[in-house]
Amino acid sequence: MDRSQNASHQAGQAMGQAQEKASNMMNSAGNAAQSAKESCQEAGQQMQQKAQGAADAAKNAVGANK
Repeated sequence: MDRSQNASHQAGQAMGQAQEKASNMMNSAGNAAQSAKESCQEAGQQMQQKAQGAADAAKNAVGANK
């Protein structure tokens, strides 16, 4: 293999490795975004349940639930 072929081969290998690293980083970012989304959904559900509990407690306090 002459020098230009060798340099071209090495450049191709480096490009392939860079693409693989970028792909792995994108997958990691996607996983992080999914985890954040799930955490936000759980927090929203907990807040909704607490709000419902507070509303029920207020109704009970004024006798509206009878």
